[in-house]
Amino acid sequence: MTYIETLSFLYSCTPAFHQVGRGAYKPGLDRSMALDNVMGNPHRGYHTIHVAGTNGKGSVSHMLAAVLREAKYKVGLYTSPHLVDFCERIRVNGKMIPRQYVVDFVERHRLAIESMKPSFFELTSCLAFEFFRHKKVDIAIIEAGLGGRLDSTNIIRPKLSIITNISKEHTQYLGDTLIQIANEKAGIIKAHVPVVIGEAVNQPDVCDVFLNKASEMQAPIFFAEEEQRLLNVRQQKNGKLEFHSPEFGRFVCDLEGLAQRMNVQTVLTALHQLKEVRIKVPPKAVRGGMGRIIEHTGLTGRWQTLQKEPLVICDTGHNAGAWEHLTPQLLQKAGLHTHLRMIIGMSNDKDVDSILPMMPTDATYYLTQASTGRALPIETLEAKARQYGLSGTSFHSVNDAVEAVMKEAQPQDLIFIGGSNFVVADALPLYRDGEFREEYLRITDLDDSEPETET
Repeated sequence: MTYIETLSFLYSCTPAFHQVGRGAYKPGLDRSMALDNVMGNPHRGYHTIHVAGTNGKGSVSHMLAAVLREAKYKVGLYTSPHLVDFCERIRVNGKMIPRQYVVDFVERHRLAIESMKPSFFELTSCLAFEFFRHKKVDIAIIEAGLGGRLDSTNIIRPKLSIITNISKEHTQYLGDTLIQIANEKAGIIKAHVPVVIGEAVNQPDVCDVFLNKASEMQAPIFFAEEEQRLLNVRQQKNGKLEFHSPEFGRFVCDLEGLAQRMNVQTVLTALHQLKEVRIKVPPKAVRGGMGRIIEHTGLTGRWQTLQKEPLVICDTGHNAGAWEHLTPQLLQKAGLHTHLRMIIGMSNDKDVDSILPMMPTDATYYLTQASTGRALPIETLEAKARQYGLSGTSFHSVNDAVEAVMKEAQPQDLIFIGGSNFVVADALPLYRDGEFREEYLRITDLDDSEPETET
């Protein structure tokens, strides 16, 4: 099979969340453990760090991977979803898994796949574990998908567990309350394995969930907000954040966005605990790695600048917790520009009534829907936007919305693209090397149309 034929097989034989939503969610670890046994338990061949949480787990995972690579470890990184190419999910030292390896993996295990009928994410996790063993990584950063307790990645026994934060999302799978969601995320806490909690101090009930689970598992627990790993944070004129840590010194974070303050604090707490489990990371590697996250990992879609004039920024934040940071960031940035223009689309399983009221009202909106079956229909989004005082025009594709905004925007305007991973995924191919490329507008490719679930 070719790579495209292999992806078609994966999406047709294993349910993919982006295509069928709830029908692709298969809770439980039995299939993951069975597949793992067929493949010889590859994740036992290297150290792992397990990262879960509602928001920030992607940024935290990439930060850790960059720092560990700077410390000369060979680092595997497994994240989801991908934005443009499936291979983005699985990287070693920043390089994506080769397409041919994906083809060979499916051919090698086709009988097991057809008989066990795993979910798309279960199979992709096993592919990542096997590839990391093949590449002989020293350590792999494993980002959980949905939840934690029953997530297919939860078959690993990590050196360290991290839970970034808890807010309401995927309530149809994880529960309607923060306590229920926290219980699901707390499922990654393993016996005697230290766990770092990013944000929870202001959520006493959530703290209790983590404390009780850690006590039950006799796992050392550390709250990043209480660890005082940072002395101060300063925003530079270019928008980047400069951090001063008593343990690791001064450094500038490669990733922009106000949300990175808490993510960095979580990472520094995690790095301190890694020393306790004999994974040494010198301060110089921390400073160097935090300043080269994009270079070392290939991360895209987090407050990413796509073009400078007019300034175009995209971000994959897609829930209320993310917009608590995105809105102040946008308003701060918009104050330096003539007008704010927003290309927004959402998924049909998101809490639109919680997110839209948080968006800036003093902006021109270009409402759209991404090229996925899970996109919220444009008619529904348009009606909701009017309800919350967001005015603008509707477009039936991201391509059309981008084309319109680029024609109407003035050089000093600020353009934001987001609301969904899928919207950003559709927009990224339209920009190359820091400028808008109209010739990409009509290009379609199977490889670019299959992002998985927003997590």
